[in-house]
Amino acid sequence: MKARFDELRRYVRFGDEDLENLRAFYKVAAPEFPRISQEFYDRIREHEHAHAVISGEDQIQRLQRSLVRWMERVCTGARDDAYVAETVKIGVVHVRIGLPQRYVFTAMALIHVAFDAIADEKMGERARAVRAAITRALDLELAIMLETYHDDFNERLERLAALERSSLGRALARNEHLYAHAVELAPYLVVGIDRQGRIVLFNEAAERASQTPRDQVFGHAFLDALFVEGGGPHRDAILEVIDGRRGQHVVRECPLRTRAGRLRIVEWSVAHTPSPNEEVVAFAIGRDVTEEAALAERTRQAEKLAAVGTLAAGLAHEIRNPLNGAHLHITFLERGLKKSGANPEALEAVRVVGDEITRLSQLVTEFLDFARPKPLDRQPVVVQRMCERIGQLVAPQVAAARCSLDLDMPAADLVIDADRVKIEQVLLNLVQNAVEAMAPTGGGRVGVRARRLPLHALIEVEDQGPGLSDPSAPIFDAFYSTKPNGTGLGLAIVHRIVTDHSGTITFESRPGRTVFRATLPLAQPSV
Repeated sequence: MKARFDELRRYVRFGDEDLENLRAFYKVAAPEFPRISQEFYDRIREHEHAHAVISGEDQIQRLQRSLVRWMERVCTGARDDAYVAETVKIGVVHVRIGLPQRYVFTAMALIHVAFDAIADEKMGERARAVRAAITRALDLELAIMLETYHDDFNERLERLAALERSSLGRALARNEHLYAHAVELAPYLVVGIDRQGRIVLFNEAAERASQTPRDQVFGHAFLDALFVEGGGPHRDAILEVIDGRRGQHVVRECPLRTRAGRLRIVEWSVAHTPSPNEEVVAFAIGRDVTEEAALAERTRQAEKLAAVGTLAAGLAHEIRNPLNGAHLHITFLERGLKKSGANPEALEAVRVVGDEITRLSQLVTEFLDFARPKPLDRQPVVVQRMCERIGQLVAPQVAAARCSLDLDMPAADLVIDADRVKIEQVLLNLVQNAVEAMAPTGGGRVGVRARRLPLHALIEVEDQGPGLSDPSAPIFDAFYSTKPNGTGLGLAIVHRIVTDHSGTITFESRPGRTVFRATLPLAQPSV
């Protein structure tokens, strides 16, 4: 590869003067690299096919740091063997995670435009020479990265040719010829398995669900390629089906890890074929139920909220009037005791009763908010401004807890179509919970992060508190609370508001890190 690089370097006339210009450019451009990196991945979030290869926000944070290091290397690195090897490594990673080749071109164009703008602004009379050096350097990077796609394509062709020459390849060709339309057009994952438990047939639906081309799974063990942890408790039963000792085995809601590292939920039915002469001895028919399972969970949650809401509404109406009357009489009694010079213990007892009545009244108000949600007043809401407002509201509470609040927002406006008051209520509740979680120990950081996904806005609230004692606790269920004096309605109301906006909210928790993630649909541009 170094020989190819040197040849291309001579072709574009990339020399020592270009290196000097790039290093001079680096001195003024380096402070802008983090901004360019963030804008680069903000653009990735806008496009489903590019974003599909990303496993999550943690990976994006790592990739942003890697992109900054890459820009530094392009501007300062000596074009030696180590430099070329690092560029090849980047291309190999792109191939491995399945990044479509077209995005390599367009991504390099984004970097090029950003670099040119900085050169024009800050390099003065030297700008033209610097821009020429940038063009040569980035074109060389692009050429080497694309070579990795070319090499990968050739390797895949060679593997396919080898399969065609083998009996495995002939069986695959025969089966594809006979069943192409039925298998390829089926909405289910169809996988053919040979006597050694290897994959010999893999339809288009299976490619989509796993995000893996079929030629990259042919010849691999079915259990290891498509089942997390090699099949786990189902391994022995599936092997019995492949060996013919069992006719069929059904696997309910089994996780399938995609090429990008995401998990899909698939229901499998693995059945032994009756013909002993066929090389395919078992078929695995899978149904991707990821969205279906998520919808069912949201429906169950909504049903529980509706049932509890009906009860809450009835109780609230029955309790509110007596509470108001009791509160008025307690206030009257307290004033009378003060005028008559009653002893302090009597006054304290009256005050405690008054406080408890006030607390019950607040609980009734929460009941009504939960049971009778008002229609959404949707309007375009800029997420960054909303988060800044929440930061101002909780500033006194943050200071009292001796912790810090960090806002991590994208540069471009992130606009959702939402009821601003209700979504602010969601964020306020989550941030206050995060601050309260760290208050007992003092110190630590609460982070509020917003990012764009292809069709949604992602808002995360993270704290460094002790975490939940049970990470699988039903914290969004009404009346479930981890606080000694909690009502158990705060997160239930949060869940209802988010789902009413056609969004989702999830969490993960461990000691030292708890993260709540809310996704909300982006506002659609007016036509």
